[in-house]
Amino acid sequence: MAESNFVDYVKIFCRSGNGGAGSAHFHRDRFTIKGGPDGGDGGRGGHVVLRGNSQLWTLIHLKYRRHLFAGNGENGGSALKTGADGEDKIIEVPLGTVVHDAESGKMLFEITRHGETQILAKGGRGGLGNDHFKSSVRQAPHYSQPGESGEEGWKVLELKILADVGLVGFPNAGKSTLLSVISAAKPEIADYPFTTLTPNLGMVAYRDHRSFVVADIPGIIEDAHLGKGLGTRFLRHIERNSILLFMIPADSKDIEAEYRILLNELKLYNPELSDKKRLIAVTKCDLLDEELLNEMKISLESLSPVFISAVSGEGIVPLKDRIWQLLIDQSDLQ
Repeated sequence: MAESNFVDYVKIFCRSGNGGAGSAHFHRDRFTIKGGPDGGDGGRGGHVVLRGNSQLWTLIHLKYRRHLFAGNGENGGSALKTGADGEDKIIEVPLGTVVHDAESGKMLFEITRHGETQILAKGGRGGLGNDHFKSSVRQAPHYSQPGESGEEGWKVLELKILADVGLVGFPNAGKSTLLSVISAAKPEIADYPFTTLTPNLGMVAYRDHRSFVVADIPGIIEDAHLGKGLGTRFLRHIERNSILLFMIPADSKDIEAEYRILLNELKLYNPELSDKKRLIAVTKCDLLDEELLNEMKISLESLSPVFISAVSGEGIVPLKDRIWQLLIDQSDLQ
């Protein structure tokens, strides 16, 4: 996902189609001067529909397409002919798309499965033709129903990335470097804060042709839940990750304190995040000599971290093993 192409928030105006009017026609032919009512029903107005597509990773296709209109239903005709339904407007969105009403802020639904469809704006029903209103005492009704109006309004679409593992850490923790090593993803990497300005996804190959998806979430800083740094803009992506991998560099002043700060930021943003399975990786271990590394392993024993180096490859295989075991445990709970 190129940085300029990643869009995870759009506000769109959608309008479904109006239903067609029912017909008030009476049967006429060269043998019948005054036949009975034979007006057909109007067609349904088209829906505005969202459909999940696992091949999409961004909402950029809606960034410059803010107005979505479905077709109107056609009017009913003679000889009980029903008008054609209006054409549905089908919009494909990535999995993890959450829809809110722009005015009330109410969450309407979310798309989580490939091919799943949800109606964003329902088309108006077609009106009934006069044939429906005939009776023994009203044999020639001269009226029919008009079609119902469609729905319209502003909706907000937010993308929360679906991934097996979310990488959590302060800027320059080595998240992008790790992702580039364990997957085919090519995130931007540099030695300055906030190199990653958009989430990056990578497919990680594991043993026996198995795999899992890792998401590199832009760096968090203390008080991010209050809007500092990149703020809460990307914190929502963490909500959809099955496992959280906390990444803290070996040259950090206090690894345990840094982990507590990160965990606290997630809890303050959404207390439910504290219930997710998590794993700690101490990165950049190639900067340590063997003595310092052994001392650190003893001091951090209570956290059970994995010590890794994306540069030398140290600890990468054990890290994958730990992640896979957590994913298996997570699936057993569901």
